[in-house]
Amino acid sequence: MTTIYHNPRCGTSRTVLQALQARGIETNIVEYLKTPLSRGELRDLIHNAGLSPREAIRSKEALFDELGLGDPDVNDDQLIDAMAEHPILMNRPFVVTGKGTRLCRPATVLEEIL
Repeated sequence: MTTIYHNPRCGTSRTVLQALQARGIETNIVEYLKTPLSRGELRDLIHNAGLSPREAIRSKEALFDELGLGDPDVNDDQLIDAMAEHPILMNRPFVVTGKGTRLCRPATVLEEIL
């Protein structure tokens, strides 16, 4: 089963979901703003995608600056805590397939795990 961690307001997330649907891939859609991931789930998702928490956080979000998360002294645990508390900070879309996990940004990254 393929899972997409989806934000319907995000153009890239919508594009990736459409690509999955166009291929007829049965997809579990997790709207992570409605159903936030736990700290452990976030940590595992980010690790399985081969990323650091800093690479997985949405730095363009106003809240990122408000919380001072750009400070180089903010560590990985603090970044994961911030994403767990404020799911809007999680970059998107993450996609999990039988071939791996990727942050599909840009959308063409999806091809790596199909």
